[in-house]
Amino acid sequence: MQRIFVVLIAFFCLPISVSAFTLEGQLTQGGMAIGKVDPGAAVRFQGASVRVSPEGLFVVGFSRDAKSTLEIEIQQPSGQVKKHPIHIKKRTYEIQRIDGLPPRKVSPSKEDQVRISKDYALAREARKIDDPRLDFTQPFIWPVIGRISGVYGSQRILNGKPRRPHFGVDIAAPTGTPVKAPADGVVTLVHDDMFYSGGTLIVDHGHGVSTVYMHLHKILVTKGQAVKQGDVIAQVGATGRVTGPHLHWGMNWFETRLDPSLLVPPMPKPVEAKN
Repeated sequence: MQRIFVVLIAFFCLPISVSAFTLEGQLTQGGMAIGKVDPGAAVRFQGASVRVSPEGLFVVGFSRDAKSTLEIEIQQPSGQVKKHPIHIKKRTYEIQRIDGLPPRKVSPSKEDQVRISKDYALAREARKIDDPRLDFTQPFIWPVIGRISGVYGSQRILNGKPRRPHFGVDIAAPTGTPVKAPADGVVTLVHDDMFYSGGTLIVDHGHGVSTVYMHLHKILVTKGQAVKQGDVIAQVGATGRVTGPHLHWGMNWFETRLDPSLLVPPMPKPVEAKN
């Protein structure tokens, strides 16, 4: 009995591993959250490895129709694995009807479909980038101040025909209005004339987080250029599939479409021009 007692004492005196895990952000459909784990820990989310910075920072995003309960798996440097359930708030989305679009932009021809596929491939390549920069950790600002004419997640009825949901925020503003970088980043795609989105720009903010700007009148940056928050990167336009000048502002975590309006304060009122 004495030998057993000694063994038990030794077992219960082993040091207990205490792991750090925090997750802050918008735990809702279309949201993004920034996590913190012990340096050297590995993170998996929805079956895939997630980049973790040397300081232990990582980011995850939740799709428009994300399930109510998801799981983040953390493996400590010691090999210990723990799964953390996270609860995602469900959202109700609007239905938006838009009429008066050119028929070709709603029901494209076979030739147009080839062009559309090439456009999508270019955007997918830009969204694959997994850069170690941590630009996404800074508070974001609105790229344009104006009237919000379209919201994230809404089901689109175009010329009376149901189409895919709207994955971004539309901000109505006159052609030529400056578009500012909402956060630091690097330009990863510049295209003057995509079929649906017209003048299109993508800026990468690190760890798979990117923002996209569509229907631009003019793009003022080049691919590979580093930008700082507040830099003027483009001008609002009416190119692609539109009924008037506006900026479509979208956000992605790799291929997961996010709602950029969740990362910024309420839209300020536009400053009225003085006579």
